[in-house]
Amino acid sequence: MVDATSQPITRIALIGNPNAGKTTIFNALVRGSSRISNHPGITANAIVGKRVLDGVTLNVTDLPGTYSLELDLPEADLCRKYLQEETPDLIFFVLDAMAFGRNLKLLEEMVETEIPFVVVVTKTEEAQLRGHKIDIQAMQDQLAVPVVEASSSSRVRKLDLISVVGQATSPFADSEPAGDLSNWLIDLQARVSLPMNPEVARRRRARDDRLDRFFIHPWWGLVFFGVVMTLVFGSVFWLAKTPMDWIDVFFGSVGEQISARMAEGALRDFLVDGVVGGVAGTLVFLPQIVMLFFLVAILEETGYLTRAAFVADRWLRPFGLPGQSFVPLLSSHACAIPAIMCTRLIPDRRDRIATILVAPFLSCSARLPVYILLVGILFPSRPLLAACAFVGCYLLGAVAAVASAGIVRLFLLPGASIPMVMELPPYRFPSLKEAGRVALERGWAFLINAGTVILLICILLWWMSSYPAISESSKVTDLRGEAQLQVDPALAKQILSEADSLAMREATASSYAGQLGKMVEPVLAPVGADWQLSVAVVASFAAREVFVSSLNVLLGVSEDEAEKTSLERLRSATRDDGSPLLPVSAAGGLLVFYVLAMQCLPTLAVTRREAGGVHWALLQLGWMTLLAWVLGTLTRSLLIWAGVS
Repeated sequence: MVDATSQPITRIALIGNPNAGKTTIFNALVRGSSRISNHPGITANAIVGKRVLDGVTLNVTDLPGTYSLELDLPEADLCRKYLQEETPDLIFFVLDAMAFGRNLKLLEEMVETEIPFVVVVTKTEEAQLRGHKIDIQAMQDQLAVPVVEASSSSRVRKLDLISVVGQATSPFADSEPAGDLSNWLIDLQARVSLPMNPEVARRRRARDDRLDRFFIHPWWGLVFFGVVMTLVFGSVFWLAKTPMDWIDVFFGSVGEQISARMAEGALRDFLVDGVVGGVAGTLVFLPQIVMLFFLVAILEETGYLTRAAFVADRWLRPFGLPGQSFVPLLSSHACAIPAIMCTRLIPDRRDRIATILVAPFLSCSARLPVYILLVGILFPSRPLLAACAFVGCYLLGAVAAVASAGIVRLFLLPGASIPMVMELPPYRFPSLKEAGRVALERGWAFLINAGTVILLICILLWWMSSYPAISESSKVTDLRGEAQLQVDPALAKQILSEADSLAMREATASSYAGQLGKMVEPVLAPVGADWQLSVAVVASFAAREVFVSSLNVLLGVSEDEAEKTSLERLRSATRDDGSPLLPVSAAGGLLVFYVLAMQCLPTLAVTRREAGGVHWALLQLGWMTLLAWVLGTLTRSLLIWAGVS
């Protein structure tokens, strides 16, 4: 056996069962912020991180969760090849205290590799709720390797896991266990997993069972899920209003300062309208996005989201999707790209492709700014109705996903799906601090990932909407002359503002962006888009959240609108004929369009790679766009028929 202290350790591998808590340990080792949801199978790839310590670079690899290296599954194959070909210097074996016996097979395989390792025992607090206490010291004495308790995410961040690296040795470095290793490990479980007060454990389990009878009921569970989501989205609209106003005021002040300190010209217009106006149009929605992530993290920590997954599984199987599809579909609410990559863990190829094709229907975080804008126009100052509309968007995407999956499995990929087996965690009180950390991390990730794309597209759109420059029309010139002749200063200012708005509109209409919008307008007009909205729709194909920023750049900021918030400017914007830019019928049609449309070029690239051909990506693009256009047009037509203009 090799002692880990005989040579510098530079390669560390994390291995364990699915949902054992490996990613939390990985973050503690490399001080990173990777995160997975509380569902088995969501980590599809090996995640690699680095940390420099005393001049030595530690390469830490978080391998996908597996129950055994001998399984004929992608995650087991990846772990097996890594251990054989890379041979890490040290293994962090993450052991789930909630399912000690289930970990024994993989633990036995790790012992047989003869690679030095450290055991990190997670979920010990949850195990105690179920009536079992893990004797950490006894386990360390029996295995002769360091054993560390990591009961919760907050406790893990306080642990100095690097300090135990130098203490690691191969198991039984001094003497081999007597008899068969498998039997010895089973005896180990009996020695270190100690029963606690059975009366307390029974009461807790009885309480959980009573709650589960309601939360995972086929119908009441679904109703409760709808109520919870409505309250979540209603809270998002209500609680985030004040910080949204602060962001609007801040960027408005920045734009005013730039305008006051710089002379008129292209550079000032670029900074005020292209950069500040465009970025502010998306950042204003950041408080609502962070609030949504916070509330979802609360639900996840209570153990409720896993119950929601169980309820959803009953509705997936009749449409030809396996239980394993739930995890990718759930993670699509953050982003479809990692969700599609998660489908690698779905064993059957037909199930995997079907899940890939429909995953983008689920509303991702990039759609949130568009939803917030359009729902706000549909239901201004009515947060409860806005929350119901928000829930409706998520439900529409989910219904479209499962219905499309049923069509795909019926006509293109026929065959039966396998049921899903999942472990329900105990109910527990959530940590507000942990939920806040998760919300900030996800909000920051949204900001970083979307920020670069938004800025580049806003710059391009500003250029396209500013050039080629044209001379002011005679109508604008006449208005300016009329303003100079007015005796009343207030009336003169009003006429001058009208002239500025008309000049801005004429310049944008004649620009490259205006020409592009007018080419696309006949296609998108049935959904409710004029040429200005058409430009924003085309621009948002690179990233959905760009839709709002594009409108801010295209519309610009006239002097009389400088004090308005970005949402107020969009609500009051008009078309060429003087009608509202976003009437209720157009807002409804575009909202349905954005719920269903494939407005994400990077997702198409990932679909082509993961599904194994460009034809699958083209099918996804064509079907989602057609469905979005048809239902968006139908929605607008119904609103107009109902007398809603």
